[in-house]
Amino acid sequence: MKRILLSGGGTGGHIYPALAVMREVRKRYPDVEVGYIGTENGLESRIVTKEENIRFFTVEIQGFRRKLTWENVQTISKFIRAVRKSKEYIKEFQPDVVVGTGGYVCGPAVYAAHQLGIPTLIHEQNVIVGLTIRFLSRFADTVAISFEGTEQYLHSAKRVIHAGNPRATEVVHADPAAGRESLGLSGSDKPIVLFVGGSRGARPINEAVMQMVTLMASAPDIQFVYVTGEAHYDDVVAKVGQQASENLIIRPFLYNMPDVLAATSLFVGRAGASTLAELTALGLPSILIPSPYVTNNHQEANARLLEKKGAARVLLEKECSGETLFAMIREILGDRERHQSMSTAARQLGRPDAAEVLVDELEQLVRNHKN
Repeated sequence: MKRILLSGGGTGGHIYPALAVMREVRKRYPDVEVGYIGTENGLESRIVTKEENIRFFTVEIQGFRRKLTWENVQTISKFIRAVRKSKEYIKEFQPDVVVGTGGYVCGPAVYAAHQLGIPTLIHEQNVIVGLTIRFLSRFADTVAISFEGTEQYLHSAKRVIHAGNPRATEVVHADPAAGRESLGLSGSDKPIVLFVGGSRGARPINEAVMQMVTLMASAPDIQFVYVTGEAHYDDVVAKVGQQASENLIIRPFLYNMPDVLAATSLFVGRAGASTLAELTALGLPSILIPSPYVTNNHQEANARLLEKKGAARVLLEKECSGETLFAMIREILGDRERHQSMSTAARQLGRPDAAEVLVDELEQLVRNHKN
């Protein structure tokens, strides 16, 4: 494989899987050239351009409204122009294969590749298929899904494979000792409960944790770690004030999240696809508080699947309080057999070989195309 073109944007959940695929491709083909189609102002422009040796191409695109509006006419016009621009990039870059990982920007990139006869693979991270992946599924050579059951939304797809999420591959070799050390807990063997509000934080989770502060002091056998999100850190620290006990660590962000997750006994947070890929790869039990503000309420669908399989408990925002959350934590950590069964169930859902499976598929697509 000489050249691969990636596209995905809007959220880290679409971008990081693309980069995980890139890293696996580079393991097998160190000299591979990598291109990426994104938007100039999207999150991908800030994340992808920090990577080494990636040619970053930009198109202008916007999403469809779910009702008839004049903006949708503009969206169609921008899509057509973005397809035209993507064709120019593809003809210039000459990729062996094109990979789309979701977000509106990958729509014109993958569709253009299809029209030019370039092999294509798209990846859906969530249980419920997003609008762009649903549209592309009839054109792509392969649709890779993260969860069993997602194929029910893909009747028009030529080929569907259950690959898992490539983010999982990047956490299975995480170092729990390094995770504890980074938190200043090298000499402790207390179980760690990790609260994560997401990169921007989540106010209901913040409020529940702050309601739990005095309860945490009554549980010295547990180490609590709360990652607030940088936007909420100062406010949380100010509100917690002198109430915080020694068994509560508050951080705005963790740059070594895989290592900390590997050291964790119980995760509490959102149910984004990349997060669940990491949890299941590590066999980490969780209490999931899905965001109700995402398209198609897909986080709750993700969380319910893990709950159904016995890997997680789901706590909706409207039900979330400090008392309820603390009781749930105590219940899970206080029952060793239940904690172990949740860990086993999570691991059975995980696909730590996801990146390898996807690159195997890419190699097959390229071979079939050459033949």
